Amino acid sequence: MASDGSDSRDDSDVLWRPSAERIQGSALRAYLDRLQEREGRPFADHDDLWAWSVEDLDRFWLSIVDHFDVRFSTPWEQVRTDDPMPRTRWFTGGRLSWAEHALRRGDDDATALVVAREGGDPAHEITYGDLRRRVGALAAWLRAAGVRPGETVAAYLPNTEHAVVGVLAAAAVGAVWSCCSPDFGADGTIARLAQLEPVVLLAADGYHWNGRTVDRADVVAELRAALPTLRRTVHVPVAFPDRTGPDGAVPWEDLVREGTDPVFEQVEFSHPLWVLFTSGTTGRPKGLVHSHGGIALEGSKWAGLYCGLRPGERMFTFTSTGWALWNMQLGALTQGASIVLYEGSPGFPPGAVWEVAARTSADVVLLGAAVVTASQASGVSPREAWDLGRLRHLMVSGSALPTAGYHWVAEHVSPDLRIDSTSGGTDISGAFVGANEYSVVRPGRIGGRLAGVDAAAWDDDGRSVVEEVGDLVVTQPMPSMPVHLVDDPDGHRYAESYFDTWPGVWRHGDWVTFHDDGSVSVHGRSDSTLNRQGVRLGSSDFYDVLATLPEIAEALVIGVEQPDDGYWLGLFVVPADGHELDDELRARIVTTLRTRLTPRHVPDEILRAPAVPHTLSGKKLEVPVKKLMRGTPLEKAANVASVDDPETLYWYQRFAAERLGRDG
Repeated sequence: MASDGSDSRDDSDVLWRPSAERIQGSALRAYLDRLQEREGRPFADHDDLWAWSVEDLDRFWLSIVDHFDVRFSTPWEQVRTDDPMPRTRWFTGGRLSWAEHALRRGDDDATALVVAREGGDPAHEITYGDLRRRVGALAAWLRAAGVRPGETVAAYLPNTEHAVVGVLAAAAVGAVWSCCSPDFGADGTIARLAQLEPVVLLAADGYHWNGRTVDRADVVAELRAALPTLRRTVHVPVAFPDRTGPDGAVPWEDLVREGTDPVFEQVEFSHPLWVLFTSGTTGRPKGLVHSHGGIALEGSKWAGLYCGLRPGERMFTFTSTGWALWNMQLGALTQGASIVLYEGSPGFPPGAVWEVAARTSADVVLLGAAVVTASQASGVSPREAWDLGRLRHLMVSGSALPTAGYHWVAEHVSPDLRIDSTSGGTDISGAFVGANEYSVVRPGRIGGRLAGVDAAAWDDDGRSVVEEVGDLVVTQPMPSMPVHLVDDPDGHRYAESYFDTWPGVWRHGDWVTFHDDGSVSVHGRSDSTLNRQGVRLGSSDFYDVLATLPEIAEALVIGVEQPDDGYWLGLFVVPADGHELDDELRARIVTTLRTRLTPRHVPDEILRAPAVPHTLSGKKLEVPVKKLMRGTPLEKAANVASVDDPETLYWYQRFAAERLGRDG
């Protein structure tokens, strides 16, 4: 690819292209200019950077340490050990504090947090000076309460300033942080936090959603009863500010009222920072332990080079505290930028997420693909309703953004907006693939591999393939890969999760295609991939095409192997308001799939469903529904506590039972 963002392939599908001025003024170009001086060689563009970063992985990560001033209080001995993944350890012997790194850059009077809430109330701002003092106060209280490095501080908090102060304070004392969003019920929260044996719980009284104030006092009571290792509970008033907290709980304001400069415990590079949990839809949630050093490096790289954030800029991520995007957004602090925290629904009222972006003057917005799709269906045109002139960069994660979503954003948000579909998430608290300042935007495609990520698509024989569907693998270690999993003393569960297929090679579990031009298509999870007549069909390919049919609100495609070596491909359709799944719509679906994809994509049955079940972070429950359709009992097929709407899942359970009864 040329340095002006052009390449040699047909440009007919290019939706957006960066200007030479934008590239030259970017944070990525500033890093490349400095890298040229450091390495004594040219770096014309991101392609040059990526190639060098995987050829000399150690020097690449050293350049991140240098460029973003990641400071070690005790010098490191070697960049990484020779041990294969997952036993690789980075910057051995070095000691640092992620919290200190995150709070170092912002000036005292610069805005660190912009706190907004559903309903359009004026947002309030917290400066870096205020944030440091609150973190210092809470950290001092945690130490006084006897919290020691390595012990767990747990939280049950919405996306407010309390969670940011909490994670920084816990990190400042060397404690391990883990947070569940209050939209989790008691069972789902206990299934996660009980694994960690927390000694302190920061708990909100409720949260706001879709115009309602949701009371969570009963859940907090259940958590306290179910977590016997708790020594102290902190009451955080979010929903009911005049309510007194539960007996024995310490009021939040009592802890942070007397601000003080924080003291940062210096810990080993691989010391646990936080635990992120996978959705746990088919069993006990899997706890991934990330490290201070790994997150300091990955968070700086992602926020600095790929979000391109600088002091004075603002990043708005629509997320809950139970989703990895919440933790990833904290990287903005390492750049001296501001984080916009929003507590509420993205669609109440319709288009609310864009109103928040406008009201808080966001430069960068990060949304789940499902939020963009829901915005598209709302009928609201954000560029007509609000001033989004400051917005320069839209990042999309969670699942693949359908092609129609790209065109909707260009038409209804801004035609001069860099749309950056990205993929990674919980497992590495970061991204494997995404766009960069040199990337053109092609609908339905991800820009390419990110620096320091030696990713490829492998076929069943472990050979790298291009322009073919393969398993997403990472063949060299990354600092932000988990240091270990919770309750996995011998590493068996870790190895089984990522390294069972090819020892020493991370298999992520996604089907992807790496294209000749370096761009990437993600086809869906390999454990839910459809395999019809020996051909792999990605579920996201179906959804991309079906998103062009306005009669369909949402769809779920499931493939089930049959006892007679047959294969059943079923499509569950949720009709849009005012439409029915009649013969005419079925015929349109068949024609669309046949012409836009292949005849193999035409389902055996097209069935009406009341809704599609999702995880609490918005991902469709393809695997649990597939298991139900194969006769697996619900309690083994899914963890109901991790489902956004259990009643919807019960509908699929009843459907599967009736179908299996008929077939039997």
